Amino acid sequence: MRVVVLGGTGNFGARICRALAGDRDLEVIAAARRGAPARLDLDSPGLERDLVRLAPGLVIHCAGPFQGQDYRVALASLAAGAHYLDLADARAFVARFADALDAPARAAGRIALSGASTLPALSAAVVDALAARLASIDSIRIAIAPGQRAPRGAATIAGVLSYAGRPFRWLSGGEWRTVHGWQALERVRFAFGTRWAAACDVPDLELFPARYPGVRTVEFRAALEIGAQHFALWAAAALRRAGVALPLERGAATLDRVARLMDVLGGERGGMRVALEGARADGTRARVEWQLTADAMHGPEIPCMAALVLARKLARGALRETGAFACMGFLELAELEREFAKWSITTVMEERSA
Repeated sequence: MRVVVLGGTGNFGARICRALAGDRDLEVIAAARRGAPARLDLDSPGLERDLVRLAPGLVIHCAGPFQGQDYRVALASLAAGAHYLDLADARAFVARFADALDAPARAAGRIALSGASTLPALSAAVVDALAARLASIDSIRIAIAPGQRAPRGAATIAGVLSYAGRPFRWLSGGEWRTVHGWQALERVRFAFGTRWAAACDVPDLELFPARYPGVRTVEFRAALEIGAQHFALWAAAALRRAGVALPLERGAATLDRVARLMDVLGGERGGMRVALEGARADGTRARVEWQLTADAMHGPEIPCMAALVLARKLARGALRETGAFACMGFLELAELEREFAKWSITTVMEERSA
């Protein structure tokens, strides 16, 4: 199967190309506006024509940020006869994806999956595994802590800056409450230490209440390693929340360069935590927690892993569904853990009474 990776020279796209290049069932073509084997402009009115010329069996869209993008790339991919995956983490983009793309995907006889990345593909696989230990779930709290030395990319930073200080809703205690991006600070314990973490607007906040009926709280936070950076972003978000017009996204590339100057202060690890609270079958309360720890330089491999596993499954004919979906329920945690092992990424799961 021929796989065209859009944004194939970027932080995540290049990793996906390298990982899939050795698979004998796949022919991988990196595509980008410049510096790639296949030159392709996603904003071109001839995008569909250009994709037809490349004749992909699968298109993997890595060219973020996805905040503010529409679905023309997915539609062009389906029109070119290809399956489609993306690494989107933009809440509206992923949450509305199925409604917008299901009919075209079914008409094409292809599958289209949005969020084939850390969120919601990995996070849903983890929650599914933890939920099997409980009879009911009351709360889902997720936090990510990237290592300072991990390559970030301007698109990733722009995605975070797009909602910093801006209001969004999450489910808290059974009610939808308004919070603001990069506010609502909380100390979070990771396997490698404790950090301050701040609220982020992600697809899981909208998707998980529907996927896990009865859940009363769904929260997501992120924690930067260096406190000065974390609180500088918190302060900028607070100013925007107060009404100061800060065009933060425009400075993403500059902020990325500034952050790199502080990499020497960074540690060796980053990670992720998913914690569920609920009731066991006997009615007793329990907290089930999953922790992932990765070397700082290997952390950026994690957002690529769901797409890698799914691409290989499509090539083997092991994924036969058609239609458009947010990427939840198509992967089991064990499949992703095999990818973790390749990079010495460790996980631990524990259960205790709550």
